[in-house]
Amino acid sequence: MKKKVIRVLTIFILIHAGFIKADAQVESLAPGVEKISSGIVDKFTPYSFCEELPLKTALGELPAGKLPFNINDIKININNRGVVVEIPLDDKEQLYGFGLQLGSFNQRGLKIRPIVNDNPLNDLGYTHGPATFYVSNRGYGILINTARYATFYCGNTEKLSDHNNAIPSTRKDGNSVQDLYQNDNQTSSNVTVDIPGAKGIEVFVFEGPDLKNAIQRYNLFAGGGALPAIWGLGIKYRVKADFNQQEAEKMAAYFRNNHIPCDVLGIEPKWQTAAYSCSYVWSKDYFPSPDAFIDSMTHQGFHINLWEHAFVSPKSPLYQPLKNKAGNYLVWNGLVPDFADTAARKIFAGYHEHTFVKEGISGFKLDECDNSNIAFGSNAWSFPELSQFPSGIDGEKMHQLFGVLYQKTIYGIYKKLNLRTYLDVRASNDFASSYPAALYSDTYDHNQYIKMILNSGFSGMIWSPEVRESNSIKDFIRRSQTAVLSAQSLFNSWYLRNPPWLQINRKMNNDGQLMDNAREVEADIRKLFEFRMSLIPYLYNAFAMYHFKGIPPFRALVMDYPDDKNTFNLSDEYMIGDGLLAAPLTEKQDERTVYLPAGYWYDYNTNQKYQGGKQYSIKPALNQLPLFIKEGTILPLAKPVEHVTAGEVFEITCYVYGQGPASATLFEDDGNTFNYDAGAFNTVQLNWDGRKGKVVRSGKFKHYNYLVKSWQLIR
Repeated sequence: MKKKVIRVLTIFILIHAGFIKADAQVESLAPGVEKISSGIVDKFTPYSFCEELPLKTALGELPAGKLPFNINDIKININNRGVVVEIPLDDKEQLYGFGLQLGSFNQRGLKIRPIVNDNPLNDLGYTHGPATFYVSNRGYGILINTARYATFYCGNTEKLSDHNNAIPSTRKDGNSVQDLYQNDNQTSSNVTVDIPGAKGIEVFVFEGPDLKNAIQRYNLFAGGGALPAIWGLGIKYRVKADFNQQEAEKMAAYFRNNHIPCDVLGIEPKWQTAAYSCSYVWSKDYFPSPDAFIDSMTHQGFHINLWEHAFVSPKSPLYQPLKNKAGNYLVWNGLVPDFADTAARKIFAGYHEHTFVKEGISGFKLDECDNSNIAFGSNAWSFPELSQFPSGIDGEKMHQLFGVLYQKTIYGIYKKLNLRTYLDVRASNDFASSYPAALYSDTYDHNQYIKMILNSGFSGMIWSPEVRESNSIKDFIRRSQTAVLSAQSLFNSWYLRNPPWLQINRKMNNDGQLMDNAREVEADIRKLFEFRMSLIPYLYNAFAMYHFKGIPPFRALVMDYPDDKNTFNLSDEYMIGDGLLAAPLTEKQDERTVYLPAGYWYDYNTNQKYQGGKQYSIKPALNQLPLFIKEGTILPLAKPVEHVTAGEVFEITCYVYGQGPASATLFEDDGNTFNYDAGAFNTVQLNWDGRKGKVVRSGKFKHYNYLVKSWQLIR
């Protein structure tokens, strides 16, 4: 084992009114990953709960990176207020990240305060997935390891000591208010981070050499990206909140009888005897025979996902065991478990393991683990920041970490049992890359939902732009296309009695009044779902690359094209794997402008070829996917199935785009366990020599998941 490399970096720490010279340690943690430590670091930080080991072999295989500045130029000041960190920034750098941001994309010039919140407001940084990690197109990433509420000034401040009295040439003379507000505010040569209350800090530095490599290092350092169960990449449908066992079974029968693909059936709050707060006990009034229900659904090919949140009702068997391991404030009269404490997590997980997971529950929706205090004021429902927990963590830090600790608690059950899952969660944080949990939101702005697909890739998070009711059929179809072209295809009918494609109007849906053209829309949705099922082999390989190489399966174009200025602010197009480019449309768009980067690209619907480096106006029909394929791509599309069974053999047609040789891979394993960690997987190499295709398998997995039936060349 290589010894850790530690060296001393001299910095200045500001104490009271004067300067005191102090030392900070710079420690090499893995290839291309360094940590700067100064002062008294908080006990509870995002990294303190990261138990997944860095994938050091994969980290070492990345090209060597070099920072565009000297690491010694990162300055840390500690004063009575807290900690201030200054990271060098040149005048042309573009910055991305800070978690699952809704309103912003390129963070250069912004003030961002990444705080967990269930109703993000005014583009201030509040989000379901806050992160203190950002990346630069100059090829590096910075993570401030704190669970405190920190503020990032991304090149939009100027210190008096740095001011040279020169007016930048880009500024106007300021004779009017309009001139004042139009002046370039990117005046700082630093990203300045304000961390009130802190007495010390750790700064993680992830080298490139390019933006994607920096992201890879971050994900690999956190244990690799998530690899969900393969069935999780199908369609997930959540039934109405008050459905009973018979109604849920009827909905399952609807999917199978109408041959509409569906892999996961989500059961909402009424399955429990108490939901706000939660009992975690099956309601005999609503689900009189849960074991029979689970068995029946499993036999029909459904995986059952149960809704819950972590606030423990006095009616719950968990209440007494957790009473002394919870915060000193209640939520909905329920306990807030101290998930920062190993013993509390063990109690909560142990109950779920024996009561649900071993009985056949495949996953959970972990709701309400964010915070409403900021958005709702007097109507706030979560615990206050002043809360205290037995472990010693306070309410502020617990809010920031609660979602990721909740994921950790539940995911640990499945990993212990060697079962893979795909969870839903409403809050996350740094170093959560390895958790197979898709974030979602009760907000419903389609433009924001698209932007969050891109932003999720900068922070090791998975985003699910779920579909509910819609304003029009056009709105519904456009939203459905985005869902199908995302990491999790989720249709959430928690307040709809019938599927939304049969009636888009909420009241009429619940009154049982279906649309006159309901069956026509249903047919369109069936085709869309079948496309998603066809794409599973490609998506599964993209997630395998996420796990083993740290490459986000869904990502902004700037990650692949960091030197192309046209991608710097492009927040409504994204890559899916290495070869697909999605350009979703919303309800108000009949056509849109799409930018295609360097190379040649093909319209998925028409096979029309486009030269890259240009913008084009596209006008796809409502039943056409806004999708482009990069030249040199082999797109393996499977014959669609209605659900993924154990040992599924996908019949594949390989579509080859372009005239030259091409290659691609598929990841092959059992899709349900962690046996791939012990080498039980195959790499399926797809090769096209310009005239014919060839399949080459290598690995230790004994079963074939993919049968290539034909090859088609798209010139």
